[in-house]
Amino acid sequence: MPLDDYSVVNLLHEELVLFVCATTGQGDPPENMKMFWKFIMRKNLPNNSLMKMKFAVLGLGDSSYQKFNFIAKKLYKRLVQLGAEGLQSVGLADDQHDLGADAVIYPWMRDLWQNVLSLYPLPPGQEIIPADVKPPPRYKVEINPAEDRVPGVSSSESNGISQYGKNCPFHAPLISNERLTSDDHWQDVRLIRLDVRGSGIKYDPGDVVMIQPQNSEDSVQEFLTLMKLDPQQRFTLQQNDPNIPLPSQLPQPCSVHHLVQHYLDINSVPRRSFFEFMALFSTNELEKEKLQEFCTPEGQEELYSYCNRVKRSILEVLQDFPHTSSWLPFEYLFDVIPQLQPRAFSIASSQVVHPDEIQILMAVVEYKTRLQKPRRGVCSTWLSRLKVAERPVVPLWVKKGTIVFPKEAVTPVIMVGPGTGVAPFRSFIQERSTAPSSRNILFFGCRNRDKDFLCKEEWESAVNKGYLELYTAFSRDQEEKVYVHHVMSDKGALLWKLLEEEKAWFFIAGNAKQMPDDVKSALHNIIQQHGHMTSAEADSYIHRLEQTRRFQAETWS
Repeated sequence: MPLDDYSVVNLLHEELVLFVCATTGQGDPPENMKMFWKFIMRKNLPNNSLMKMKFAVLGLGDSSYQKFNFIAKKLYKRLVQLGAEGLQSVGLADDQHDLGADAVIYPWMRDLWQNVLSLYPLPPGQEIIPADVKPPPRYKVEINPAEDRVPGVSSSESNGISQYGKNCPFHAPLISNERLTSDDHWQDVRLIRLDVRGSGIKYDPGDVVMIQPQNSEDSVQEFLTLMKLDPQQRFTLQQNDPNIPLPSQLPQPCSVHHLVQHYLDINSVPRRSFFEFMALFSTNELEKEKLQEFCTPEGQEELYSYCNRVKRSILEVLQDFPHTSSWLPFEYLFDVIPQLQPRAFSIASSQVVHPDEIQILMAVVEYKTRLQKPRRGVCSTWLSRLKVAERPVVPLWVKKGTIVFPKEAVTPVIMVGPGTGVAPFRSFIQERSTAPSSRNILFFGCRNRDKDFLCKEEWESAVNKGYLELYTAFSRDQEEKVYVHHVMSDKGALLWKLLEEEKAWFFIAGNAKQMPDDVKSALHNIIQQHGHMTSAEADSYIHRLEQTRRFQAETWS
C-alpha cells in the first residue's frame, strides 16, 4: 500500500517490511510518502524503536538526476539508525540502464526471496508455486449484456469540486494550440493554453500541471482489430484481491474503447514481466520458446536489441506474436498492460496575469529508431493534434513543483532555462511584471535565433519595460557552439556580485542530460574565480546555497 495509507506507529510491531520508493525533485520523497517521511525523520525517535523489524529497501531511480535514489538510500540508513536490521543492501534500480529498472529489480528480488525463505521456511507439504502456473487475474471482469451498452464517461467528468487529482481531474477546455518554432525547424514546440475558469484551481510559479493523456485513435483501432475486441462492449470490474483496489479512473460499467483509449498504455515499451505473462498464455511452440528466452538471464541482451534499444511498443510486440496475443484473455489485459500514466509539465503562466488559464510549453516528442514507424510521445502527440474548433477538453490537476521562488520582491533572481526549461521562469517573470521588484536575470538558450527562440517577443518587451535582463546563447548560429554555461562564464563578475552582495537566488530548469551539470560547473568556476576560493570552498559555497534554497534545479530526462 502507499506509505501514507499505512499507520506508521504499527512499524513498532512489524517483523518484516519491504519498502519500494522513488525519489522526486531534488531528493524529495514522493507525494504518497511525505507524512511517513516526516514521522520517520523525527529526531526524538528512540534508537531502538524498530528493534523487532527486519527490512529491505528497493529504490526506483534515474541516474541522470543528481540525487539518484536519494530517498531509498536515506531511508535505509534511517531504519538502521532506529535499530532495524537490513536483510540485504539497498536495491538501486536505474531507468537509464539499457534494460531499465528490471536490470536491478530481478536479481535483487531473487536474493530477497532467498533471504525471506531462510528466515521463514515453508511449512512441510507446501512448495513454491512454479513459474509456469498462471496467477489469478488482478480483477474479476463481468461482461455486461448488450442492453447495458449506453454511452458512459468517467464519473469525474463534472463533479463540481476544486480538489482535483488523478482520480478526478478537471476537464479543461482548450483555448489555443500554437506552434512557437518555425515550420522548417526540426522540433515542434507548442504553447498550449487551457481554460480553468470555475475550477477553483490555484497555482504559483514553479507549480506543475499533471495531464492525463489518451492513446491516438489509430493505435486504439489497431489494438482493437488485433485483439478482436468489440469497442462498444461494456464490462464491470470486481475485486479479486482485497488488497488490490479497483481502478478509480475507470467508469463502471466501462466500454472496451474507453479502456483502450484512456487506460491501457499500449504504446509503452514492455517490461520483462510482460513477456513472462505472454509466455504463460502462449500455445504456439515457436512463439512460446522466444518469449521464454526473453525472460532468462541469457536472453537479456537479445531482449534489449529487440525491445528497449528500438523502443518497440506493447502494441508492436503483440503484432509480432499473433498466435499468443489472440489467446490472451480479456481479463488479463489489466495484468499484462500497465496503466497510462499522467505527464507532468511546468506551468508556464502566472495566475495573477492569466487568472482563468494554465499555459504550458511542450516539445512534441518524435524520433526515429531502426523501426520503420517513427516513435512518438503519447501525450505530446495527442495534445499537438487537438483543434480548438473541435472543442476538446484536457483532464488535468495541479501539484506543488519542486522549485519555490522567493516571496520577497526585493530578492534578485537568476534563472537558467534553455528550450522548454524556460517554462517555470516565464510564470515567475509574468508574476513579477505586475509589481515593482528586484532584478530578474534570464539566461536562455536554443539552436537558432530565427527558429526556436521561444517567447522572443515577450522577453524583448519585458527587457524594454525594464523588469528583465536577458542573456541568450544560440548554439548553432555561429561556427563554434555557444551554450548557456558559456554565456554565464562571460557574465561571471555580475553573477558573483548578485550572489554574494545582493543575496540572489539561482535556478536551473531543463533537460537533465548534460546541461544542469555544465551550468553547475560554470557556477562553481565563477564562485572560485571571483570569490577567490579553492575548489573545495566553492563546493561548500554551493552546498550552503542549496541548504538555504538559494540554489534550486528542476530537471527532467
